[in-house]
Order: sequence, then structure tokens, then C-alpha cells
Amino acid sequence: MRNPRRTLIAAVATAGALVSVAACGGGSDSSSSGSGSGGGTYTFWDPYPQFDATSPWGKLVSKCGTDAGVQVKRTAMDTTDLGNKALLAAQQGNAPDVMLVDNPVVSTLVEAGILNKTADLGLDTTSIQKNILGAGEIDGASYGVPIGANTLALYYNKKVLTAAGVDPASVKDWNSLTAALKKVKAAGKKGITFSAINTEEGSFQFLPWFWGAGGDLTELDSAKGVAALSLWKGWVDDGLAPKDVLQNTQTTSWQEFATGDYAFGENGTWQLGNADKAGFEYGVISIPGRSGGAAPVPTGGEFVTVPVQKDSGRYDVTKKIVTCLTSSANLLATDTTLAYVAPTAAVQTEQVKANPELKPWVDAVAAARGRTSGGLGTEYPVISQPMWTAVQSALSGGQSPQAALDAAQKAADKGRS
Repeated sequence: MRNPRRTLIAAVATAGALVSVAACGGGSDSSSSGSGSGGGTYTFWDPYPQFDATSPWGKLVSKCGTDAGVQVKRTAMDTTDLGNKALLAAQQGNAPDVMLVDNPVVSTLVEAGILNKTADLGLDTTSIQKNILGAGEIDGASYGVPIGANTLALYYNKKVLTAAGVDPASVKDWNSLTAALKKVKAAGKKGITFSAINTEEGSFQFLPWFWGAGGDLTELDSAKGVAALSLWKGWVDDGLAPKDVLQNTQTTSWQEFATGDYAFGENGTWQLGNADKAGFEYGVISIPGRSGGAAPVPTGGEFVTVPVQKDSGRYDVTKKIVTCLTSSANLLATDTTLAYVAPTAAVQTEQVKANPELKPWVDAVAAARGRTSGGLGTEYPVISQPMWTAVQSALSGGQSPQAALDAAQKAADKGRS
């Protein structure tokens, strides 16, 4: 088992390893003023620097402050930057009042002792989908309210599949998917593209196949894990997937799919807007499990969290701000902007009514798992890095899938000890 508690410095290193699956760069500002419920300024950090103060998101944050009788000073920055700065700010005693953080970072911040439990603040999470909420739970307690969720599925090019004589409905397991890829290659087109880069993005994309084989993150080198890595390696070796998956981010992988040459692209909810602009007809299916059914996919997305403050009198206003940001009416607009699936069934229904193309994504999110769920918490990063390293080693031909995952398991065991 792991050591009982990390220092803040060690936690900073952990947060730095958790790279967002869809983040952009930005700046930071950690000033704060005001106290209690009598006005003043409340600070808010989020990982959405792509949205400025004039955007719907920027206006919502400001409005939630106004409705609570205060001014909200919003700072947007890259998600890794945000996690690191949050830990340092807590160490210095000037954490923001509210933070929106990538879900795997929640456990790191909790272990550092800087987040409040939602129950202690009186925040209601009863309507949140359990598996989405689970990404922000530690030892049965919730430490944030999810703003929404994103996850992975397979986009497909209808023209490419039709020309190859492939019915997407026939893709039900690994064997039928591989058979489809071979037909596409024989027809002169390209099979599947994904991201196997040596960052968290690579792990994020590998997890559906790992979990779809029945793999357990505490046993990377099991036969099930080896089967998943062997599947990917076989595709690359046989020319059914490009060798540049080793360098592909989810963005560059999408750009490959958007050329119109590929039958399938593993990617996320956030690409729906780009899919509509791609210039060809597309569809979406769940990533298949090894023996059939939808594979479990990892949940992405952020949680609204409340850092510990010296002045506990600030929490009443903070609660109002968080409740406003996560209300059903505001979640619908926010998750539409982000191309996220809402965390509640009621809002999901409204989303699908407005955009039926979201239905496969709602189903995918329903089957999704938190990367830090199942009691892993802050152990996840020390498992994920050896895992993505193993993927790189096997796909490049440096090691066999079994040898690569044997080495990964040893590294993970050492990191967890």
C-alpha cells in the first residue's frame, strides 16, 4: 500500500503529471478580498481560457457572483497550471474561493487537505449521475460538483465504410472491428486513428481497450491488459492504424480523421462541433469491449470545488455561487457550450431533445468510469505513467506487450509503495 499522506510538494508533482485531455493555455492571478456575506470580491479559477469575459461562460460566472451579492474575479489557466497553483496557494494561505478542476486532480487536492466536502457545505449532489460523481469521491465522501462529463467513442466516416462494404452496426467486438479495418484497408482507405502519446492523453485513450478486456489498473501485466496492448500493436504492425499514433495527441488524431481518409477515429465528445464541419457524413458508435458490448470509458470533465478558507464565513456566499453554476438551467447552457454531457438525467434529456446526435455520448457516459475511482485516488498517476510508457514501448517495437506491461507493473508497484 501507499504511504499514508503526501506533502504538498509531492502533491504538486502529482498534479503536474495529470494533463488535461482537452486543455488550452492561460494566465493566473490569486488575489482575493472581501469576507462573509456583505459583498466584496470572491475569486474563481477555471481551466477554460478559451472563454473570455464576454463569452456565455464568462457572463455566467459573473452573473452567479452578482446574484450572490458579490463580485467574482475569474482567472482562467491551463488545467495543469491550475492544479499546481492551487496547491501552492493553499500552502501560502490564499487559495481561491471556488475552483473548477479536472476530475483526476480532485483526489490530489483532497489528499493535500485543501478541499471541503460537499456535504459539509450543504451542497446537494443527489441528482448527479453516480459514476460521474464518483470521479470526485474519496472514501465515500464527495468533494465537488461536476459541471459535466466528456468521454470517448468511435467516430466513423460513412462514405469510407460504405465503399468498403462495412455496416457500422456489425462492429460489436474486437474481432468484428478488426475485420472491418481489414476491409477498409483492402478497399484502399485507412483504418483507425487514435492517440497513444506518452502523456495522460495516451492513457485516457488506451483505457477503454484495457477496461474493455476486463483489465484492472492494479494489475497492468495481467493477460487481459496484454490482450488490449496486443490489439493496438497488431493494428499498427498490420497497417490498420498509423505509426504516428505514438506522437498523436487527441487533436492531431482528430485532424487525421478529418482528412476523410480514415474509417474510424477514437475521440471525444468535444469534437462534435468539428465533426459537423468535417465535410463528410459521420456517425458515432461505442468503443466495443473485447467480447462484445460497450467498453467502459474514462470520464473526463471538471468539478466545481471549494478550497478550505481561514475565514469560514465566506462559505455561505461560495455555496450560492456553486449552486448557481451547477443549477439545471445553467448546466444546459454550459454543457452545450463545452460539448459535454450533463451530469444529471434531467439535463441529459433536454440535451438529447435539442441535439439527437448526443444520444450515443449520453450512453457512453452512463458506462464510463472515473480514472481515480475504485479507491485509487492519488495512486492513479503513478499507475498511468508506466501504462502509457508501456504502450509507447510496445507500439514502437521496443518490447513485447507482455514485457512492456511487466516493466510497467514493477514501476507502478514501486510508485505506490
